[in-house]
Amino acid sequence: MAGSANFFDLITMGRIGVDLYPQQSGVPLARVESFGKFLGGSAANVAVAAARLGRSTAVITRTGADPFGVYLHQQLREFGVDDRWVTPVDGLPTPVTFCELFPPDDFPLYFYRRPSAPDLAIHTDELDYFAIRAARIFWITGTGLSEEPSRSATLAALKSRDKAGTTVFDLDWRPALWSDTAWRDPEEARPYYAEALRHATVAVGNLDECEIATGVREPQACAEALLAAGVELAVVKQGPKGVLAVHRDGTTAQVPPVPVEIVNGLGAGDAFGGALCHGLLSGWELERTMRYANAAGAHVAARLACSSAMPTEAEVETLLAGAPEPTSA
Repeated sequence: MAGSANFFDLITMGRIGVDLYPQQSGVPLARVESFGKFLGGSAANVAVAAARLGRSTAVITRTGADPFGVYLHQQLREFGVDDRWVTPVDGLPTPVTFCELFPPDDFPLYFYRRPSAPDLAIHTDELDYFAIRAARIFWITGTGLSEEPSRSATLAALKSRDKAGTTVFDLDWRPALWSDTAWRDPEEARPYYAEALRHATVAVGNLDECEIATGVREPQACAEALLAAGVELAVVKQGPKGVLAVHRDGTTAQVPPVPVEIVNGLGAGDAFGGALCHGLLSGWELERTMRYANAAGAHVAARLACSSAMPTEAEVETLLAGAPEPTSA
């Protein structure tokens, strides 16, 4: 198994589950006849994406004590992700997520995570704080803040990290996974986002997620608000307009998307995240890192699966060879 108990390139913490993707595109879920089964969940996918790029990775999460949980352990190991901190929860089923495929930009998700999900049953006294602090990058998600005890465990992990190395907050706003009041009033979630941002060094999110975290929506304003909240690097994903990245030192990169024929847009953001970590670990300049992450996301968007479609370095470089040049300042 890559890595050791006290050192990984990347440790992620958060959501895991089984993704069931239709084998028929453009068909409503009620009429779909067959599905493909894949490892899913943002934290797990980001760890897989970085592992595919040669990084030692691990994930902190929980599954049900059921066959789907066994499947997820098997998948993590096959992808080279250390699963020592993936533990079962009696009485809660491993989450399952269905989607519909209406390319190029409509991929509805249906989460089955009730009465609660095992990955939200992470407790503060179960964490390996030494390993979390020792990791070169530690990655958490907004969904981890949605419910106790995961919320307290996520914030405790961030505080113990104390901005050691690189700490990434994936804003990951999934309103269906929060309480009914948060669905109606996102202001309920904002204080938890603000607390997490105080302890992070990098924030990553699309415009909807940035708005939840900051209250503003214009890309440059989002970046500036995230920097003001405490991070050193703000990454604002803008869909067809590409990605804006702004560092506290004034470096800015505006990177256009990599054109591909989209099959399934789900998982592209996780591929982006794993590649972002790879670029940060490599010490690349900002625009190179953003171009690379964009290409990794495009690679996955052109395929049905998420985890099993995460690209290798060679596959990213192949896409980059035909990608448009970025603009930077």
